[in-house]
Amino acid sequence: MPPTASWPRRIAALFVDWFACSLAARLIFGDALWAPLGIFVLEVTVFTALIGGSFGQLVTGLRVVRVDGSGQPMNLLGSLIRSLLIAIVIPPLIFRPDGRGLHDLAVGSAAVRSADLRRA
Repeated sequence: MPPTASWPRRIAALFVDWFACSLAARLIFGDALWAPLGIFVLEVTVFTALIGGSFGQLVTGLRVVRVDGSGQPMNLLGSLIRSLLIAIVIPPLIFRPDGRGLHDLAVGSAAVRSADLRRA
């Protein structure tokens, strides 16, 4: 498995995702308070399961991979659990020395740079 992505890149991806989800929520739901978070969880879940990363991750050159070495994308349930854990904020802030947070440990995933996947 390639090394995990840097924190600045992950934070940039999160900001891209949050901005896009906030914009979509504003256009669809107006000022609904929880709409951006709901759209964020939906977007991250579906994109990660289907194309290997959220919109923000893809834009910033990241992918979410399984650490079991299978090369398979995350399944929908694993992606949903990972997204919900990110949404409650604390799990990503508690992480191992290899950079994998509780949200990744719970589902057997890691955020890595796309470029490192091509080299591996």
